[in-house]
Amino acid sequence: MSSLEHTETALVEPELKRLDGAVREAYVPALAASVTYGSLADIPFDNATHEPDSVVLSRKESDGGEAGGGDGRWRDVTAVEFAAQVLALAKGLIAEGLMPGDRIAIMARTTYEWTLLDFAAWAAGLVTVPVYPTSSVFQTRWILQDSGAVALAVESAGQAAALGPELDRIPDLRHMWVFEKSHLDRLAELGRDVSDQEVAVRRGVLGPDTLATLIYTSGTTGRPKGCALTHGNFCAEVDNAIDLLYPVFRARTDEEASTLLFLPLAHVFGRMVAIACMRARIRVGHSPSFRTEDLLADLKSFRPTFLLLIPYVLEKVFNTARASAERMGRASSYDRASAVARRYGEALEAEQHGTGPGPSAFLKAARTFYDPLVYRRIRKALGGRVRYVICGGSPLGRRLAAFYAGAGIDVFEGYGMTETTAAVTVTPPNRPRLGTVGRPLPGTRVRIAADGEILLHGGQIFRGYWDPQAGGVVPASPDGWFATGDIGRLDDEGYLTITGRKKEILVTDSGKNVAPAPLENWLRSHPLIAQAMVIGDRRPYVTALLTLDTEGITHWCQMNAKHDIPLEQLATDPDLRAVLQRAVDEANRLVSRPESIRRFTVLPGGFTEEAGHLTPSMKLRREVVEEAFGAEIEGLYER
Repeated sequence: MSSLEHTETALVEPELKRLDGAVREAYVPALAASVTYGSLADIPFDNATHEPDSVVLSRKESDGGEAGGGDGRWRDVTAVEFAAQVLALAKGLIAEGLMPGDRIAIMARTTYEWTLLDFAAWAAGLVTVPVYPTSSVFQTRWILQDSGAVALAVESAGQAAALGPELDRIPDLRHMWVFEKSHLDRLAELGRDVSDQEVAVRRGVLGPDTLATLIYTSGTTGRPKGCALTHGNFCAEVDNAIDLLYPVFRARTDEEASTLLFLPLAHVFGRMVAIACMRARIRVGHSPSFRTEDLLADLKSFRPTFLLLIPYVLEKVFNTARASAERMGRASSYDRASAVARRYGEALEAEQHGTGPGPSAFLKAARTFYDPLVYRRIRKALGGRVRYVICGGSPLGRRLAAFYAGAGIDVFEGYGMTETTAAVTVTPPNRPRLGTVGRPLPGTRVRIAADGEILLHGGQIFRGYWDPQAGGVVPASPDGWFATGDIGRLDDEGYLTITGRKKEILVTDSGKNVAPAPLENWLRSHPLIAQAMVIGDRRPYVTALLTLDTEGITHWCQMNAKHDIPLEQLATDPDLRAVLQRAVDEANRLVSRPESIRRFTVLPGGFTEEAGHLTPSMKLRREVVEEAFGAEIEGLYER
């Protein structure tokens, strides 16, 4: 396997199909040739052969404390060094008796060892099974049982100890290794007597149709299901993404391209980008901690040129910067700078689509004025060199997308899911359509069904769901079209807008259909609101549950002399409710009167993953929330 080197890709216009005047299908031809042989296991060895001295990873030097700690120094790992480590670890897995096709689970935060073991497992012919490090013992046991994993690698001794009482109920599990106990080093030592040829043979029998990984969907209801993704699925995804997003992956500039991974590698989004970077020989670092101070320190020391983020992070950076400006008495200046950035971003969009002249001389001058005061600080919070952001997980929204474009950060927004090996649509370079999730990824077809459901077809669509009772993988889309369960629309240029989830469409007593996602996304972007859930199914009108953002509300209390007020009392504070009402009123401008939020309540606590309100990827488990806060919901409908 190898990929072509070039610096720019001509934008390919989508092929559109219409029905009754509306665009019902969009297709963008593939930029990368379909892979007909080889697998992901070949990537480290291909890199070592073609560019042995290329730096493909940087490893945080530890000071002996928490994994991922250290003094801010990063040690570069070349392609030839990484390939040698992959080979040694693959030999260790073989020496331990793991056979081709065996499943090996990885339960850890975003670390160097995660990526190393992933590629070593593939080189040994194994199938990797990611497990979120935040998973409960029950969830972990279920995934290990359902996948039939014979081995498990965990990050900490604490994780191993927590699973200890469950081991008798996981009969297939024969091995457990702990990163912090240097078990991977021991594995490499154990494999010294295994020949290079044994690994080469195992790699040689892998092909594009070979199962690469089982990624279990976090699931908003019920037990998670294992999505069976092949080596070919990942190749179709990453090769076309690399070619399309050439400014990120291909452009050669004075600044070496690099990214810092901190989103979970158990999620398909982070995993796909990690593989794409290895494929394109982009330097990658890992940051395991989600604590703000740790992440900011890693961003400052690593200084990536691009990041993969979920909208929540971009919202947080924006709101934190605004709160900082308010503390210094410069809130009005920040707001003016924000307005300039949004207008600048919108003017750029119009120019790139040929519908406007571009930023005016006044806008250019205003942007230059505010750059050192505001925009440079935003970029500094992301490490100082970030020029591009790949954003997914939920819609970012037009306001923030325009702001970041005006602040000097291009956001490539995308849409996808575990079943599609991450992105199926993405914003093309130099052609943003703010507020959308872009056009089909090259090689992908997007179709809108009669009821508005989004259907997908392409090489990255998964093989099916794992079902051990049925003997393996059960196809999910026999006709090749995968039904996403999401509702959306295509515009006249093939850009996709997501309007909600099919099963989450609320139908009020009057028969009005309400998509909660646009309202929730708008509310969630407010600095005082952490999460929002819209209610209204089989109800007389629409209401909402709101939770407060800890940092945002702390700042608001400081600025409004609300000291030492318990959260229970603060939730009913008339001044705070007035601020939140204005936020609700702004959100209601997005919808018609029957779809608007009539009443809301502020919950004293937040929605948490630990309580089951949120999935590991921060999606609402609506049924759980409705059951947990049933009394509060009923209170919204009392006369």
